[in-house]
Amino acid sequence: MISTELAVALRDAGLVWHPRSGDRFQLDEPEFEADVFTVSEMTIEPREYPTGRILAFNGTTEWALDSVALDDALWLPHEHQLRELLRGTFRALRRLPDTHEVEIALRPVGGSARPGALEEVRVFEHPEPADAYALALLELLRRSS
Repeated sequence: MISTELAVALRDAGLVWHPRSGDRFQLDEPEFEADVFTVSEMTIEPREYPTGRILAFNGTTEWALDSVALDDALWLPHEHQLRELLRGTFRALRRLPDTHEVEIALRPVGGSARPGALEEVRVFEHPEPADAYALALLELLRRSS
């Protein structure tokens, strides 16, 4: 699972979450740091209101929490979601003895898409594959801002 620190960095870099069933999240409060929730139509579902989007807890949780604003939730993307967000830049995931490497290829500065233009290849390492994907995505988000 992606680390909380990288999830915060991705959110702060501009990653936008559109909750779907199966998505994991934490509440952005220190007392809930160890708790991970999953969006599910039966227990926690996103609801849209004129005032904004919330995550509604449908009464099956152990403690009394009716809803939380989406801004107060921290998305913990799955590995496959991070890979999808890398889109066409993703080149490879390699498993090494003590780490995982995610390789992406970036267009040259100025975004030249002409045939034969050299791409900048970047490699991001982390013991957890999801975090290696997150580091690569963080680089893309930082470059796009």
